[in-house]
Amino acid sequence: MPAGSSGPISGAGGRGHGAGGGGTRPLRVGVVGAGWMAGQHVAELQARDDVEVRGVVDLDLDRADGLAASCGATGFASWEEMFERSPLDAVWACTPPSAHLEVARAAFARGLHVYLEKPIARTMADGRGVVEAAAEAGVVCAVGYQWHALDLVADVREALTGRRVGFVLGRNIGATKVRPWFVDRAEGGGNVLERASHHIDLVRSLAGEVASVQVGTSSVSLGGRPPEAGDVEDALTVVLGLESGAMATILVVWLAEGLPSSYGVDLAADRAWLHLDLDPDFTLRGVVAGSPVRRQASSPALRSSIQRFVAAVRKGDPGLVACRPDDALRTLEVALAAEKALVTGMTVRVGEDRDGPRPG
Repeated sequence: MPAGSSGPISGAGGRGHGAGGGGTRPLRVGVVGAGWMAGQHVAELQARDDVEVRGVVDLDLDRADGLAASCGATGFASWEEMFERSPLDAVWACTPPSAHLEVARAAFARGLHVYLEKPIARTMADGRGVVEAAAEAGVVCAVGYQWHALDLVADVREALTGRRVGFVLGRNIGATKVRPWFVDRAEGGGNVLERASHHIDLVRSLAGEVASVQVGTSSVSLGGRPPEAGDVEDALTVVLGLESGAMATILVVWLAEGLPSSYGVDLAADRAWLHLDLDPDFTLRGVVAGSPVRRQASSPALRSSIQRFVAAVRKGDPGLVACRPDDALRTLEVALAAEKALVTGMTVRVGEDRDGPRPG
């Protein structure tokens, strides 16, 4: 069994937008899952000179081989086979959420660091399993809430120092890819876990913890999802009551391909208003106490998230990632409360059902 490495790994420097500092060899990476999001990660990893993708796993071996061929890697039909045959330092887990715990545990058991796509898991029990296994193994684990990694998040916090946020509006409006597990609410949690949880993560990061959740939905088809594909809503509104007394509203709308999209966050505080533009512009503007605020992100969100994970692995410091497993678990708890609110039509207190709604 090829040995993993849970300690710091020296970097490799040189060309590309991910150059590490002056070291020995690239980070050896395996990717589990060869779907749409895995392709986004592989494109970013391939552009770095301090990372080498060694293997790609998918139940569909042809799909694994196709993505592997794009980056000079080897395709595998199982992660067990990849772990046995390919020496690795880290694993990108890009599977449906219900498989996250199994993949993460298998990687942690081999001392491998893990970049785990969001959400951390489908259930609280699985999410806790990821948190506990990562801590026990002493490895680096990041959860892929990419927007959390933007340097603009720190800029918002700095701009609002000493001011209480009173209202947050999040927008996740646009097309997305149809994936079988995504449009099956029991399997993937639909728009609540896959899209709204991105903004739940940002609300928690920028305005504090969530106390209660309400959800409203539209029954009108908007043409983004084939009518026969799954049982998730095309549009929903998540209303969060924060422990601070503030409120946040998150809009999720699945539009048809080719229509304009809008991804962003607006924050209102005492004598302050900030607008954070997310994909693809990544800019911050607004006014605080009469002074204008205008910033541009240093790099796109996915790149920043990957960069922080790689830096954490290089230094052997799990705290350097943008979103740690324990933080992502709190986001999952809010998202599962939102799912329960969607199903019941009631206001749900976060934490009143620690295991969340049962899938199906």
